[in-house]
Amino acid sequence: MSVVTRIARSRAAQESLGFLGASYLKLVRRTNRFTLDPPDAYDWLTPLRPFIAAMWHGQHLMVPFVRRPQDRVATMVSRSIDGGVNTAVLERFGVRVMRGSGARRSSDVWAKGGIQALRGCLKALEDGESVAFSADVPKVSRRCGEGIVMLARLSGRPVVPTAVVTSRYLQFNSWDRASLGLPFGRGVMAFGEPITVARDLDPAGIEAARLRIETDLNAVHARAFAQVGRVDPVHGRKSAGKGPGKDPGQAPPAGDAAR
Repeated sequence: MSVVTRIARSRAAQESLGFLGASYLKLVRRTNRFTLDPPDAYDWLTPLRPFIAAMWHGQHLMVPFVRRPQDRVATMVSRSIDGGVNTAVLERFGVRVMRGSGARRSSDVWAKGGIQALRGCLKALEDGESVAFSADVPKVSRRCGEGIVMLARLSGRPVVPTAVVTSRYLQFNSWDRASLGLPFGRGVMAFGEPITVARDLDPAGIEAARLRIETDLNAVHARAFAQVGRVDPVHGRKSAGKGPGKDPGQAPPAGDAAR
């Protein structure tokens, strides 16, 4: 193991990076004019608790913006080095973190802590905590896996498609097409209609539930980006505002900024 890797794995380094990351995100939260979509979202989300907030993995650092001080929220984060930093960030937003992640191969799920983390999510919901859950198949952006369907089936709690976007952002060329909000713009916290998954679904019903979550989550993202004058950069082209040196019809490239 290299010296850099040993340092990156250290708790002190991850906590320091987490502090910096959380401080930056709090700046983004304070300096963007955020609105809710729909405007009465908290009115119907509050009695719905605890629920499963479905998000795409690329938004995992933006979704905590929707948490209010009185909300109890838990999530699962991978056991990777990046996951350690993300954990330190999320904990500073008051989110309780369980370490573990899913896997494309069933043989890898236990090693990655996915089963243990799923059990933790079920316990959190039983105890009244809402759960923020990345819907993607691991390492496959914007394709909903069966993990979130299983969580909804076993818990009996509704899935709420959730998106947080800003008019100014950085878009990265990572597997999850992650985006990071920039300060001094507009933002939208958008929610879709609750999705209930019956416990006794057959395989066809499970696939239908998976597709509905995937479709509704993409629709919520599209709706949120439209409200800040953008088009979801993963599924469409930019419709308003020019990136630096880019044509109006082009989405910002990986690592570039949408202003």
